Amino acid sequence: MSEVIKINAPLTKEKAMELRAGDMVLISGSIYTGRDAAHKKLMEAIANGEQLPFDPKDQIIYYVGPTPAKPGAVIGSAGPTTSSRMDKMTVPLLERGLTGMIGKGARSEEVIDGMKRVGAVYFGAVGGAGALISTCIKSSEIVAYEELGPEAIRRIYVEDFPAVVVIDSKGGNLYESERAKYSKEYVEGKSK
Repeated sequence: MSEVIKINAPLTKEKAMELRAGDMVLISGSIYTGRDAAHKKLMEAIANGEQLPFDPKDQIIYYVGPTPAKPGAVIGSAGPTTSSRMDKMTVPLLERGLTGMIGKGARSEEVIDGMKRVGAVYFGAVGGAGALISTCIKSSEIVAYEELGPEAIRRIYVEDFPAVVVIDSKGGNLYESERAKYSKEYVEGKSK
């Protein structure tokens, strides 16, 4: 098992480019949340030449729509959303300096190509562990689109948020490399 890498957000392009697919990380610092409804509003703002509600340069977006917080809690359950829902709206944010995304599931070739062009990474978080992940979130503040409820853009402060680099800035992709590795092992095992 490889060493766990501690990352402090914001995530510069230089730091992002040092990470490799398969690296286990613990992220601390301020990151942003946003799902498809918020991304649609961001794309509208870009199309209309409007200023975005936050500067995506060197930022990480966590694809999450948290549940309401219980009394005394900072946030409710905060598990990752399927990232492909944001694929058609990701490249414009990458072009504006976004360096990290956290979610679950595969990404399109268009997004991977955009990541390679700008030096960004995609982190995988564990689906189904939203209540556990929420314990890493120490503060939460809505910064835009409050009318979207759970899909509003939030700035959250995380401490030791666990994730895995699934796709790195060079295009290394665990979804491809691990599938190929296990397919080969399966085929070789069957032939014995």
